[in-house]
Amino acid sequence: MAEPLHMSRNDKPAMPPAETAPPPPKSVFREYAEAFGIAIILALIIRTFFIQAYKIPSGSMEPTLLIGDHILVNKLIYGLRMPDSLFGVRPMASLIPYGEYLFRLEPVHRGDVVVFVFPPDPTKDFIKRVIAVGGDTVEVRDKSVYLNGRKMDDPHAYYEQAESGVRIAPRDRFGPVVVPRGKVFVMGDNRDRSYDSRFWGFVDDNNVEGRAMIIYWSWDSDSSSFIPIRWDRFGQIVR
Repeated sequence: MAEPLHMSRNDKPAMPPAETAPPPPKSVFREYAEAFGIAIILALIIRTFFIQAYKIPSGSMEPTLLIGDHILVNKLIYGLRMPDSLFGVRPMASLIPYGEYLFRLEPVHRGDVVVFVFPPDPTKDFIKRVIAVGGDTVEVRDKSVYLNGRKMDDPHAYYEQAESGVRIAPRDRFGPVVVPRGKVFVMGDNRDRSYDSRFWGFVDDNNVEGRAMIIYWSWDSDSSSFIPIRWDRFGQIVR
């Protein structure tokens, strides 16, 4: 007959595992609040670093972009750029390179339609077409743009005012100037109605915020139609 097992002094009887009470269920209000908060955070991240919507307020880019066009801008196309501010402030400005690129994916190209920080007033964003990049020589003669001494093939250019034989500088006569490295020279497609680099100078590469991609909505406020929507512009790629 087997002898009974003896328990040593150091042995203690096994205790059953303590049962943990399940966490109380979240209230419906808390679940909606958490989902809403996450959605806001994701939207802010996307808007700040990836894609942002803009409305075209002027005719300086006609006929490429019309007043009332709503566009999406790819903010990651050139790299990851820290915004000029977060929620209107610059905390730790000495440590965080606000308004600069942390890394680059590709350079800004001639012909790109870009959104940038307006040099005379950094609180505003402008949209124009890149005409020349660092190292290029640009000149305007009798309204025509010359790049590195040769007349540009300029299919997007539009001249609103009638020819009168009078040339206004710097609108119709400008340069030649050499674009500094790290800068771009921009102009509106509506050359007679655009306040651009001919008047206030170059744009720093770091101030280019992104490239226009697509028109997702267009509203013609001057139209007499009952519903003044420009349906034919929906989904147009900005070229």
